[in-house]
Amino acid sequence: MSPARLTKSPRADFSRFCVPVPLLIIAFILSGAAGLIYESIWARYLGLFVGHSAYAQIIVLVIFLGGMSLGAWAAGERSTHFRYPLRLYAVVELLAGVLGIAFHGVFSGVSGLAYDHLFPALAGGPGLTFAKWTIAGLLILPQSILLGTTFPLMTAGALRMAPSAPGRTLSLMYFANSLGAAVGVLLAGFVLIAWGGLEGTLQTAAALNFLVAFVVYGGSRVFGWEDRPAPVPAVEATSSGTAPAGTDRGWSEPAVTPVRLLLAVAFGTAVASFTYEIAWIRMLSLVLGSATHSFELMLSTFILGLALGALFIRRYADRFASPVRALGVVQVAMGALAVATLPVYMWTFGWTSGLMDAVGSTEGGYRLFSIARYLLCVLVMFPATICAGMTLPLITRTLYVTGAGERAIGRVYSINTLGSIIGVGLAGLLLMPLLGVKWLLVTGALLDVAIGVALLVWVWERAPFVNPEWARGALVATGGFLFAVITMTPLDPTILSSGVFRRGRLPEAGSQRML
Repeated sequence: MSPARLTKSPRADFSRFCVPVPLLIIAFILSGAAGLIYESIWARYLGLFVGHSAYAQIIVLVIFLGGMSLGAWAAGERSTHFRYPLRLYAVVELLAGVLGIAFHGVFSGVSGLAYDHLFPALAGGPGLTFAKWTIAGLLILPQSILLGTTFPLMTAGALRMAPSAPGRTLSLMYFANSLGAAVGVLLAGFVLIAWGGLEGTLQTAAALNFLVAFVVYGGSRVFGWEDRPAPVPAVEATSSGTAPAGTDRGWSEPAVTPVRLLLAVAFGTAVASFTYEIAWIRMLSLVLGSATHSFELMLSTFILGLALGALFIRRYADRFASPVRALGVVQVAMGALAVATLPVYMWTFGWTSGLMDAVGSTEGGYRLFSIARYLLCVLVMFPATICAGMTLPLITRTLYVTGAGERAIGRVYSINTLGSIIGVGLAGLLLMPLLGVKWLLVTGALLDVAIGVALLVWVWERAPFVNPEWARGALVATGGFLFAVITMTPLDPTILSSGVFRRGRLPEAGSQRML
């Protein structure tokens, strides 16, 4: 049976959701934009505090993701106890805005006390480093935890309005939040800092929080968006880590859902995806340069790919006859497409060289160059990241309808975020020095393929495929494709070290001896 075989989608309650959904989506886009604006600005503030921008980015990434993971888990576990999750979401946005406005003053005060009194007393050494990192982390942890609660609360409220179309609702929420994040990165780096400085950019993000709080709370109160209690799961997960399938026959193939396996997939696919991100950022910095704007373009492209993947899967998430099998196919495709970026990446050096010759050294030329660089990032990153964006809606939807209920939202989001932290740490600190960029990317790809194969094997053992020869042939073809691309795409050090983004010239491949 084809993994894409579909059944009729339940849409009975979704028409009710269509009235407020534009407002909720716009609000969540603005919320996602505010979150990534904060992350971008915090990195600059903490760079001043710890004295090193690279260390500041590590601190912000770990604390931001870690705080969001904690917040998502806490909100997800308790969301069924909240009668009005959208109203609570609005309160969280309001608090996040208050902390955003207060951050500049708090940072200035804490910095003054630390540099005038604490740091001189420590007199250097590991104690000083520990103090800097700890204080820097504590400055952004409370707001990070608050931001982590937003997705489970918003999505829980939305699902109560459309309980029979959870896959579509979840996909739209993932799409909206990720789209906002992708836009927020670009706004912070290219517009807001130049316009209002660090403090003005923080105030802009806080204003977005206040606007979102007003819209969501007002809509919940005035239009009665939340007049339904939290749905009670029809079944509960068993101690063996599986849950019986829902009553919808289209989702009963096979008869159990692998709860622990799906949570492990949420973790593992995040590790792989952030392995890709670290590899791509390092690889593309050799094409685009390592300036701040280059990093922001790459990060925005990565997040936008996730958003588009979630948007694509919304039409099918409620209709897959075997969602676990579909997830396995997506995972294998993601790994194959990630490896396929290797030859595309090598072509971008020639494209950048031609682009440098075509644009002038003017302000308008720089804008055109930035747009073209963004398109280069799209060519490299989009195929795999679109697949990555499909995974969380599928995982969350499957767990939601098979016993976990609203708790699935926070659990999947939290575990996936935790996997992102592990992926960044492993890729950046351990695997990159050991393997280099090519094999770092290949490692992430093979992890995704292994996850996909494990899911397909799990399905096969419980509900054998109608056309097993086709399935085996597809896996063999995928393996052959991976082997061919990996072995036939060398990353020529002469090209990699050419600095094409500076001079626009490329040496002939292999023309220089690397010492």
